[in-house]
Amino acid sequence: MNICVVGTGYVGLVAGTCFAESGNDVTCVDVLPEKIEALRRCEIPIYEPGLEELVRRNSEEKRLQFTTDLQAAVRAAEICVIAVGTPMDHSGAADLTAVMKVAEAIAKAANADKVVAIKSTVPIGTADRVRRVLREHSKFDLPVVSNPEFMKEGAAIEDFMKPDRVVLGGDDDTAIEKMKEIYGPFVRTENPILTMDNRSAEMTKYAANSLLATKISFINEIANLCERVGADINAVRRGIGTDRRIGPHFLFPGMGYGGSCFPKDVHAIMSTAQDNQLDFTLLRAVDEVNERQKRVMVGRILEHFGGDLAGKKIAVWGLAFKPRTDDMREAPSVVLVERLLGSGATIAVHDPEAMHEAKKTFGNRVSYHKVNYDALQDADALVVVTEWNEFRNPDFERMKRLLRSPVIFDGRNVYEPQQMAALGFTYYSMGRRTVRPREGA
Repeated sequence: MNICVVGTGYVGLVAGTCFAESGNDVTCVDVLPEKIEALRRCEIPIYEPGLEELVRRNSEEKRLQFTTDLQAAVRAAEICVIAVGTPMDHSGAADLTAVMKVAEAIAKAANADKVVAIKSTVPIGTADRVRRVLREHSKFDLPVVSNPEFMKEGAAIEDFMKPDRVVLGGDDDTAIEKMKEIYGPFVRTENPILTMDNRSAEMTKYAANSLLATKISFINEIANLCERVGADINAVRRGIGTDRRIGPHFLFPGMGYGGSCFPKDVHAIMSTAQDNQLDFTLLRAVDEVNERQKRVMVGRILEHFGGDLAGKKIAVWGLAFKPRTDDMREAPSVVLVERLLGSGATIAVHDPEAMHEAKKTFGNRVSYHKVNYDALQDADALVVVTEWNEFRNPDFERMKRLLRSPVIFDGRNVYEPQQMAALGFTYYSMGRRTVRPREGA
């Protein structure tokens, strides 16, 4: 099938590439000529494991192409996918400016009946708005299908190719069947394609991300309480995660969630609730807990150093909001580094993939180190912010030699407290007792 994907951001590029990988002819459209030229050279603007290889292979085999010519792409397509960004506006609501512009452009370019699928994360009722725009600007039948994405950054290819479920919202049977056809190769293991109305499909996306964000904020609050009462969050996490009603996923304490989805989607659904005279008290608390959690580790660092960081050098391992991505949007590392800088500390940072993004945020106010150990040279402490696999089994003796004092603040519980005490470290983690070096360590 011939598919046009408008928008070559994270969602559009991954979706278009995966559709091509399953045998479709896909044209990805963007308004930025320099971005399109880079993609034609197989230069990927984001870090996503496996994506560059798929883009290169499908481009070479002529199933995937990139263009700025939206009209030509729309005219050749049977299905037009809207995958442009919906950033938060000043009120916390999703900004639909790009979505509505693309809908109008598709309508004006259409030369026959086509399916218009909305893959952007959009507020409830957006499909109705898009449908009105399509009807206003085109004489052709352009049914709208809501098709939210459920991809995790760092595992997007696998999530798309082997989805837990595919959600399709719409009232046109022919359009739904066409969408089922292009998703057929991805659900051969009989994971469901769920069909529903547009508004329910739109709500499903927000409800899923808001519930996951709620689990993260919940376990972070429990972790904070564990520290106060002397409990171990790892034991508690296992104790509740084995309950099938709860499950073990998203119950790992840390420094708060970030990225392009959870913060934006939580705010968007709160804004929708407010527009409908509903006070979404639970999600407001989830958001407040998350913002507070990003500041918890700074408080511990200040307390450890007696409230004075002047002249102290702090090394930071991990800047991306999660492993296997270079995305620093709403990342806890940003809050941590900014507050440490504001307290007078000198900061040395390392991340396997996000250094270029960090430079956009911090400029020359921190030092950047390609090798993680180099950031430790004469540092007074290390803070682990992102749980990259590269950090899980480091050379601790080398770390002790490089650090001015053997102190680790572990924001992701990467290490085991008793091991750290035996190795001679003062070790702070999340929801577990602080440990000090054992005698003779």
